[in-house]
Formats: sequence, structure tokens, C-alpha cells
Amino acid sequence: MSRLSRLRRRLSTAEQPFDGWLAVAALALLLMGWVMVTSASTEVASSLTGNAWHFSLRHGVFVAGSLGVALLVLQVPLAWWKVNGPLLLLLGLALLALVLVVGHEVNGSRRWLSVPGVPFNLQASEVAKLCLIVYLAGYLERFLPQVRREWGAFLRPLAVMALMALLLILEPDYGAVVVMTACVMGMLLMAGAPWGRFLLLMLLVGALGAVAAIAEPYRLARLTSFADPWADQFASGYQLTQALIAFGRGHWLGVGLGNSVQKLFYLPEAHTDFVFAVLAEELGLVGAIAVIGLFALLVWRAMAVGRRAELAGLVFAAYLSYGIALVIGAQAFINIAVNTGMLPTKGLTLPLLSYGGSSLVISAMMMALLLRADVETRRRQRRTSPEASRAARPMTEQGAKG
Repeated sequence: MSRLSRLRRRLSTAEQPFDGWLAVAALALLLMGWVMVTSASTEVASSLTGNAWHFSLRHGVFVAGSLGVALLVLQVPLAWWKVNGPLLLLLGLALLALVLVVGHEVNGSRRWLSVPGVPFNLQASEVAKLCLIVYLAGYLERFLPQVRREWGAFLRPLAVMALMALLLILEPDYGAVVVMTACVMGMLLMAGAPWGRFLLLMLLVGALGAVAAIAEPYRLARLTSFADPWADQFASGYQLTQALIAFGRGHWLGVGLGNSVQKLFYLPEAHTDFVFAVLAEELGLVGAIAVIGLFALLVWRAMAVGRRAELAGLVFAAYLSYGIALVIGAQAFINIAVNTGMLPTKGLTLPLLSYGGSSLVISAMMMALLLRADVETRRRQRRTSPEASRAARPMTEQGAKG
């Protein structure tokens, strides 16, 4: 056996109850997020509350609560989620509608609900995101052949997504629209829907996006400032230029944990949407690549969980895993691209890393669902494997006698 084979065997989790690399990547991002939120928020917290550890302590409570919720979700069979998928979809739509009526407005957007007895505001789009994935996974299990052949079955999930998108645009929350649309399209594509349909839809969505971009002056200003942020660096391009300065100061190894200058009231939202820029400044290119590598590992292992479930005949578990992988991957990519100036500014958190109770709890629930899908898949494989070997043994013996 070669060294590479021995290394692969040693690193393999095939004989374990679940994918250990998936759990390691999620926990590493969660803990690194707590460290970076603490580092990025001390000065802002001291100015706003007089307590430099205010946001760090709150985030620590969110981390502990998220882990507790994840452990509870891990105990729930996937059959419960499959049966209640339509009800969860209605819950997601109801929350998106409710936030438009009684939602809490921050920076011109009405995205949060104040829940009595809960120490944080609930972001409706985060809950709706999970509900949509669960519903669509169940829908694909029920109508997979029709989705591949018929336009009607293909368009029904997109009609649901269009309704959600309308409610999200009214908030407005365009980042969530992009992430959820990419997730739905990706799940349909992985279900085997013809490519031609996606090309037509991409042309339609592109045209609608162009119209929406020029319909409002502030959207057009965002796009122009994204193209050349230094042209108006103290107004529309301020946030992006400050993020780019953070990346420039970080160099290879960073200025050291806690030594960021940009977090000192230069970079807005330093501990939420732009925590990756502070991470790059303090930990440098090496730290930034390490975080990107952890996200890549997480998405890869989530896709592997989905593939194993699909091969084992667990269709719901497969598409649930694919959907979660697509959402986490798309949201991480968009957030990092915004921080580095590759995309216009969007109000999207970095999953498992940014400050925020709703995002953290929902991300932890998604990780628990992935682990649950992997556990159930491995149980199925262990049950069917001996039966398959016993069924194959008489045929082998008969062939040997012949």
C-alpha cells in the first residue's frame, strides 16, 4: 500500500457514524467567528454601551444557543422535516409577510421581528431560507421524474420562489433574493432538469435585474461605486474603499489579532457584514485563505453527504444536503466577493462567522441537518450492505460450481 493510500485511509471517515470533516469545518468556522467578532467589535461596543465585551458576550450566547439548537435538531428524524415541508414553507411566507407589517427597521430595511422573551431580533429571511430548502427537497422527492420532463413541474418551485422574492424585495433584502434564487436553480439543475430551461430563465432574470438596477437611483449609485469606489471614496464608495484598505494592510501574515486599524470606526459593520475584511487585516492572506479553505471543505463534504444519500436511495436527504451546500456556498462567496470588491455591496452575513443570532442559529441548524442526513445514510448503507452480500453469495457459489 502506497503512502498516499495509507494517508487517505487514515483521513477517511467512512467507518465513523458521521462525516467528521464536516463537523470539524463547521466548528472551526464557528469558533473563529467568535474570535473575530470579539476582535472587530471591542471599540464599537465600548463606544455604544461602555462595555468593550458587549458584542462578544452576546455572540458567545448565540454560539452556545446555536450548538444547543443543533443538538436538538440532530435528534429529529428527517422524516419529520419531509412530512412538514409544506407547513414550514407557509411559516416562512408568513414571517416574510409579517415583517412587512410589524418588522423592526434598521438602515432603511425592514427585515427583523422583535420576539417577546427572545434577546435578539429574528431575521425572517434566514428562517424562510431553511423552510424553502426543506420544502423543495420534499417536492423533488415526490415529483422528480416530472421535473425532468414537464415544464409545469419545473416552474412550480420557481413560482414559490417568485412569491418569496417579491416579499423580500419589499423589505428590501436583495442579497437574500440572490442566494435563494441560486439555491432553487441549483437544486433543480442537480435534479436533472434540462439545461435549455435554465438558459431561458437566466436571460429573463438578467433582463429583470437590469431594469431593477436602473429603476432606483440608489441601486445605480451602488453599481457605479462598485465599478470605481475610489471615484467617490467618502460617499457611495466609502465602505468598499475602507474594506480594501484593510486587505492592503494585512499583507501575508496580517498586523496581528486585535491590531486592526480599520475596525476603529473607519469600516462600518466591521463585526457583521465586513468581518472578513477585519480578519484579512489581522490574519493576512494566510488567514483569509484558511477561512476560504474551511468553507470549501464544508461545501465539498456537504455535497458528498448528498451524493451518498442519493446513491443510497434517500432522495429527500440528498436534495436537502445539496440545497444546504448551495446556500452556504453562495452566501459565503457573495459575502467574500463583496468584501474584496468583486460584487456590489449586499447586506449578507458570512455564515457561521458574522455577528447575528438569526444567521448563527439557522446556519447551525443546517449543519445539524447535514449531519443527520449523513447518519441516516450510513445507517441505511450498513443495513443494506450485509443483505446485498448475502444475496450475492449464492450467485457467486453457483457460478463457481458451473
